[in-house]
Amino acid sequence: MGRDTVQEMMMTYLLGTGLMLGLASATIPAATIDHSITIDHRTGPIDARYRGTVAVEHKQVGSIAPPGRASTLRCMWSANMIVDRHATAATGTTMMRNIVRDNVVSGSRPGWCDKHRGSIAKEVAAKVKDMDSHVVAVAQEDHDVLRAELDRAHGETRTG
Repeated sequence: MGRDTVQEMMMTYLLGTGLMLGLASATIPAATIDHSITIDHRTGPIDARYRGTVAVEHKQVGSIAPPGRASTLRCMWSANMIVDRHATAATGTTMMRNIVRDNVVSGSRPGWCDKHRGSIAKEVAAKVKDMDSHVVAVAQEDHDVLRAELDRAHGETRTG
């Protein structure tokens, strides 16, 4: 193997490593869905708005192999559901919270992440078709937390 061939292989390896470090992880937001509800509370109604977003995270793993060897280059991806809550109580108190459900959908593809971003986005969209129900479920789970936050903000008083 000649000196030029070795240098060429080293440059390819270094370039590939640099690109992998630069593209190691990237998050791309997908579609959003809004859900609004009024929740009863002893201080009055709470108007709560929930906005759900699916964010796809790509992680480049593996390495490029020299000619004649199999590459271990893969794109590992996962989709996370991020729900932002913005609630306003009858008293004027505003309460915000972010609720994250990690790894709603995940997978991997051979090769570079940049090559597969479009097909991954389509796969995520197909698997998260029922995003409305995810956001509604997160909102329902948050109702007791929201009431407790408002109780703490207004100093819940008990008798007995």
